[in-house]
Amino acid sequence: MARVKNSPATRRRRKRVLKLAKGYYGSKHKLFRTAKQQVMKSYMYAYRDRKQRKRNFRKLWIARINAGARMNGLSYSRLMHGLKLSEIELNRKVLADMAIRDEAAFTAICEQAKAALANH
Repeated sequence: MARVKNSPATRRRRKRVLKLAKGYYGSKHKLFRTAKQQVMKSYMYAYRDRKQRKRNFRKLWIARINAGARMNGLSYSRLMHGLKLSEIELNRKVLADMAIRDEAAFTAICEQAKAALANH
């Protein structure tokens, strides 16, 4: 009985991997074996960095909120505690955006947080 090689499927699979490896350095975009390894590694990096992107943005937002809070005479932690006491439920992304783009509104929020801290 003849051996079945199924070269169209093999070629299709290899072309798919090489297409994903387009732009990689050296043999990693030309040779199937090294390209396959690098594409797998790239998928691992992408999975890891989707998680890290969330961490990095949260760190950035906290840094921006802290800078805005300190301009209004509060620390980041005191501001967040004051917001919780005054029942203002704005997330860090929105607060950071306000601290940069709308300083008047951010100052008003800081004043409310200060008042809530004073009453507590």
